[in-house]
Amino acid sequence: MPREAIVEGDVPLSHLPFSPAVRAGDLVFVSGQASVDDTGAYVEEDFAGEMDRAMRNVERILAAAGATMDDIVQVRSYLGDMSYRDDYNRLYPRYFRTPLPARTTVAGEIGSLKFEIDVIAYAPRHKGDA
Repeated sequence: MPREAIVEGDVPLSHLPFSPAVRAGDLVFVSGQASVDDTGAYVEEDFAGEMDRAMRNVERILAAAGATMDDIVQVRSYLGDMSYRDDYNRLYPRYFRTPLPARTTVAGEIGSLKFEIDVIAYAPRHKGDA
């Protein structure tokens, strides 16, 4: 299956060796997004601020791929510490509507980040194909 990197448009880039997202057929795989600016520099905030910046990065990348947050079918979230779990669950519905995407959440071992997320979206090139 041919694949293409999503690297154009209003997409935050990283100095690390990965594409912000890759399209493979009707699926868009968004790489882990954290609280980073357009140069990939970490922007430290409280948990809610870091989650919001990461989610806005996801939203921008999906838009460049012709998709929206409503097209997300799977979410993998990484919490810097399990103590953020209640805040995460409280904030999560701000970004997703029902039916909610499938979700996995783990905590710990993400360095100084408080939050990181990667997603998979179903986004046919022609919306009528869905």
